[in-house]
Amino acid sequence: MLPQIYHNPNCGTSRNTLAMMKASGESPEIIEYLKTPPSRERLVELLAMMGVGPRELLRRKETCYATLGLDDPAMTNDQLIDAMLAEPILINRPLVVTRKGARLCRPAETVLDLLDHPVTHFVKENGDVIHYPGAAP
Repeated sequence: MLPQIYHNPNCGTSRNTLAMMKASGESPEIIEYLKTPPSRERLVELLAMMGVGPRELLRRKETCYATLGLDDPAMTNDQLIDAMLAEPILINRPLVVTRKGARLCRPAETVLDLLDHPVTHFVKENGDVIHYPGAAP
């Protein structure tokens, strides 16, 4: 199974995550989810793989989050999923799937736990240096 990244190239965290994957020797399938949103079935599957509900995957900083009233605790999981499918920008990113599992990779370095041969260090776009103690020397 190829690793997958649900990616937004306009997002620095997503770009850093993808760069860490590539620096670790991965050639992930890149799914630009704003252009090609997941199906309902795939989104439900991703949520199950991550062990979270749709509310935990919502991107709250988007204008449509407030406009659609998604902070209302009475909103059902199905309604939240419907909103994410209608407005994919509401899906927080990047989502990464590997044989080790699936995860919302925020911060970007959380992707390293999902990789077979993670880099020991990485310099993010903003100059922050990540040292990954879980990598083999």
